Amino acid sequence: MTTDRTCGSRAETTPVTAGSATAPGRPSRVLRALVLRWPTWLGLALVAVTFVDGAPSLKFPASLLVVMPVCYLAFGALRGELRRPGVLPVQAAALAAFAALALVSFTVDRTAGLYVVAGGWLLHAAWDFAHHRVGRVVPRAWSEWCGVVDLFGAVAILLTA
Repeated sequence: MTTDRTCGSRAETTPVTAGSATAPGRPSRVLRALVLRWPTWLGLALVAVTFVDGAPSLKFPASLLVVMPVCYLAFGALRGELRRPGVLPVQAAALAAFAALALVSFTVDRTAGLYVVAGGWLLHAAWDFAHHRVGRVVPRAWSEWCGVVDLFGAVAILLTA
């Protein structure tokens, strides 16, 4: 506590520290968190634009079930992650599983196919989360963005099915 010389009373003072919301010239923690979550905002914007007028044809989201794991293989190859023991077989198995879900979605009626695709997208969101946690194979920003697209895209597919 310090003494306030203007009125003679004792007043508590709080120091201004770097990074606090009250430090002059420093962004608030909330603003910094928003800026750091740019992949999340970009993913939400993509989902909004994609699903604003309802579910697209089944072919589009089913195709993405195959494209998404191919992107993981491409990133893994470029980053040298596929050379680590066991990584390539796991990534290849994931590609096969997601491709199988895409193929199954075409063998049933449209509504059931959309449910299969939505389930695949939810599984891929979990796949993204796992990659984000370990920080391997793909950049963390990619797994964050893709996870948001997959999760909210799956919800949009379910709501419009």
